[in-house]
Amino acid sequence: MWSYHNWSAAAFLYLGLHGTYAVLWLIKQNVYPDKRFAQELPVWMGILTPFIPLASYYLAPYLLISQHTVLPAWVFAVAPLLYTLGIFLHYVSDAQKYFTLRLRKGLIEDGLFARTRNPNYLGEILIYGAFALVSWHWLPVLVLAGWTIYFFINMGSKDRSLARHQGFAQYKGRTGKVLPKLF
Repeated sequence: MWSYHNWSAAAFLYLGLHGTYAVLWLIKQNVYPDKRFAQELPVWMGILTPFIPLASYYLAPYLLISQHTVLPAWVFAVAPLLYTLGIFLHYVSDAQKYFTLRLRKGLIEDGLFARTRNPNYLGEILIYGAFALVSWHWLPVLVLAGWTIYFFINMGSKDRSLARHQGFAQYKGRTGKVLPKLF
């Protein structure tokens, strides 16, 4: 914002959305950490892994701010809606999973996991969808598509891992992979 002298409402909207996402992620990591981030990696993976894929996160604000994009008024309602739903699904489902698995191992079939097997991924897709929408550019949509493909690959791996639990076939039949199965 400083470099491009862009103090627009759109730039502040993006700052508010992505800024709270960062703060919430730091709180989450301290209260109910993700085991994946506790694994030790070789130095080269620690440098390349976060910076190359995560650099894509900076594309949306760069395009928005450097091009002084003017957003249609409806984006100021829809983007926070997508973002808030995404934040809720992502962080609440991660908390549910973390605290449930501390009490008992096995399938989690209630709460946010009652109708979808991946409420956390649905939340992330909505969050990144909000960021892409605020950028008002096709490139962040392409990045979102790439992340979504990556998430679907992870969901397949997760389903294969959960298949070892008794009752998984029935659970899979009554839940959606990402979108909640309502009927």
